[in-house]
Amino acid sequence: MSAMDLDAPVSIATRFAATDQQQNGATILCCNCGAAIDGTTAAGALCYDCVKLTVDVSQGIQREATLHFCRDCDRWLLPPSSWIVAALESRELLALCLKKLRGLHKVRIIDASFIWTEPHSRRVKVKLTIQDSVSEGVVLQQAFEVEYVVAYQQCPDCAKSYTANTWRACVQVRQKVPHKRTFLYLEQLILKHGAHKDTINIKEVKDGLDFYYAARNQAEKFVDFLNSVAPVRSKKSQELISMDIHTSTKSYKFSYSVELVPICKDDLVAIPIKLAKQIGNISPLGLCYRVGTTVNILDPATLQTADISTPIYWRAPFTSLADVQELTEFIVMDIDLTGPQKGRWALAEATVARASDLGSNDKTYYTRTHLGNVLHPGDSVMGYMLTGTNFNSPQFDALEESNTYSSQIPDVMLVKKFYARKKKAKNRNWRLKRMTRDEGDLLPKKSDQERMDKDYEMFLRDVEEDEELRQTMALYKAQQQQKIDAEAMSVVETDDGEDETPRIDMEELLDEFDDLAVTDR
Repeated sequence: MSAMDLDAPVSIATRFAATDQQQNGATILCCNCGAAIDGTTAAGALCYDCVKLTVDVSQGIQREATLHFCRDCDRWLLPPSSWIVAALESRELLALCLKKLRGLHKVRIIDASFIWTEPHSRRVKVKLTIQDSVSEGVVLQQAFEVEYVVAYQQCPDCAKSYTANTWRACVQVRQKVPHKRTFLYLEQLILKHGAHKDTINIKEVKDGLDFYYAARNQAEKFVDFLNSVAPVRSKKSQELISMDIHTSTKSYKFSYSVELVPICKDDLVAIPIKLAKQIGNISPLGLCYRVGTTVNILDPATLQTADISTPIYWRAPFTSLADVQELTEFIVMDIDLTGPQKGRWALAEATVARASDLGSNDKTYYTRTHLGNVLHPGDSVMGYMLTGTNFNSPQFDALEESNTYSSQIPDVMLVKKFYARKKKAKNRNWRLKRMTRDEGDLLPKKSDQERMDKDYEMFLRDVEEDEELRQTMALYKAQQQQKIDAEAMSVVETDDGEDETPRIDMEELLDEFDDLAVTDR
């Protein structure tokens, strides 16, 4: 604009045009504070600040409520009868808190968040931000706090678990053998796959364990798991508890009897001659080297193996001639490899002498063995003494009477290498998880407890010596081993050379052992 334009006339109508437009609306004073407001949009002749002070949109919404929590299973009650799992300050718990409030459906929820409280205070605080329309065109937003009191209440499932005779299904697992090594292995498989999580109680009885469940389908699921990991046969029975004659509604208790094959790892077995011909014409006298879904048999003289499936075994069942409790220690005097190898086995011809005979006589025994890769002259080996032993078995009597197999019965059958151990049990750098079980009304006798400890120690030695066995279970790092420094570990390892036990690599062990319920032996 030039200097000459400063003296130009200005129109008065243009100057007050904006003022005339503002004066078209009706301006009134707030009845509470006297502030000028637009009368066409004011709610009840109140300004917005006074509306916030005088109108409460949260009226009718609870400021206090109660949450019911089960301390046994860590679940929350969702009315009327559901129990849900929800962590503190989680979305699930926030949704549960909002469902507990009455009158919340009348307003719009903008935001909801937890306010930190002391863990032991048994209080849960939630901050809510809501919106609601006060009048036409006026929306008011307000924030407030709601406090919840955590009350302890036992859920029906936990109440049943603490009450006697509330189970609906029972799985009775039995194995008629004089030791517990198979059940110890089965226990590790159950723990690794979490197959025991639905049990109400686990009770130890003679020759096995009883698993109690609150529902029939849970017991059937456990029976299916046992069929998938072990050669078993099962029977089902049911007992009528009550019946409503008006509606014909009946209540039953179901029992499942599960019997494991009475043959264990490293047992000496005599297979019926007819069955031995059917499964590959294997020698009827052999060793059971593994029990999985089938019974695996090995002929140490030829390295031939055969698998006996569960239906075939129960069609013509047989028992073992001898178990690991009847093993005898032998000393290897001489051993020569003959050439054939199969996996970790190597066929060899060995000359052995019974350890108890050394110094008294010079009697030796010649035999063929599958341990050619691990045995050397001077080593100790465990085996079965067949010469001079009477077996009460019709299968073995049939072998002695047979023209074909009577000459093939060896004097000694070697099973596994014997490792020299310290008299005092060494501190293992690993541990196994154990199941919590009910031992029954009577505690085991001292002799029974010693036998159980011996079986557990033998099972731990099998885990150390058998790498294939370790791969099927979960091993955990020991607590005390994690606290030992490097210097102390070197001192322990160089203590003496008497202990030849195979050591388990730390890479095979799992962490987070502190959270597990373990019974150290």
